[in-house]
This record gives sequence, C-alpha cells and structure tokens, in this order.
Amino acid sequence: MGERIGIYPGTFDPVTLGHMDIIRRATALVDRLVIGVTTNPSKSPMFTLDERLAMVRRETSGLGKAEIEVVAFDSLLIHFARSRGASVIVRGLRAVADFEYEYQMAGMNQQLDRKIETVFLMADVALQPIASRLVKEIAIYGGEIGNFVPETVAAEVSDRVHRLGVKGDPTLRVQR
Repeated sequence: MGERIGIYPGTFDPVTLGHMDIIRRATALVDRLVIGVTTNPSKSPMFTLDERLAMVRRETSGLGKAEIEVVAFDSLLIHFARSRGASVIVRGLRAVADFEYEYQMAGMNQQLDRKIETVFLMADVALQPIASRLVKEIAIYGGEIGNFVPETVAAEVSDRVHRLGVKGDPTLRVQR
C-alpha cells in the first residue's frame, strides 16, 4: 500500500483553534497532510495569501503524527487533490448548516473523481462555534479572541485591526 495523502483545504483567514483541531486529528488518518490555502472570491481576506501561508506553517510546525505540507492553490479542489496524489479530502464540520454544503460538495467531487474520498471530521464540541469570519468580526469590534485562535494569531489579528484602523476598539487586548 502506498503513502496515504490527504488534502485539507481552506482560506485560513485566520487559522483558528477549530482548524488546528481538525489538522491534528487528520494527521492520525494519513501519512502526509497537504494543507491547501486558497483564496475565495466571495470572501474579503484580512491577511494576504503569503501571510496566511506563513501563519499556517508556523502554527502546524511539529504538529500531529503525519508529515504536514502547507501550499497555496487556486484551482478546483479535485484538480489540486489529483496534482498532489491525494486519495482523501478532509473537511471539518461544525454544524448542520456545514453538513448540507459539505455534503453537496463531496457529491460533486465524487462525480469528478471517484478515486478521491471525502472524510468529514466533527470539530471538538468546545470549538464548534468558532469561525474565522466571526473571529475577525469580534476583533474588529474590540472583543477578546484569545479563546478562538492560537496566541500568536490573536496578536497578528489585533495588530492588523489596529493598523487598518477599522471600526471598533483599536487597542484590542489579546489575553490568554
């Protein structure tokens, strides 16, 4: 049997503790986990692609049981998975609303390539409400985000909010 390669795609803007939980658990299922950082035209990222790549690389360094590779991609997910030799796409689920969307995407990906399976991992119960979009919104309005993202990421988000001078409290405190 060959090397089991999994793909975990996302925008990771910013990477959250929920993402980190899925990454850690996915490494137990594959020999190599390729984290694909992408752009989503329907989202306005707080961080550039290069910043998100660096963030995810830093936070996943030495994490989990499998080799982890963090790369950018800008293509159909199934094409990206094929190009990396993946047999598994890992998707995290937080709620029923996630499942409906992810179920449809898994079905479409299966139609495009039946050799690549989609595996759903439920987020840890304590981490299920965390979403990057909500983390950014909380930070912009001066809320505490230290329970939702790694400490270094919280500092980066705080700095970005302050530098952008966005609505909310520019003196956002990062506490752990």
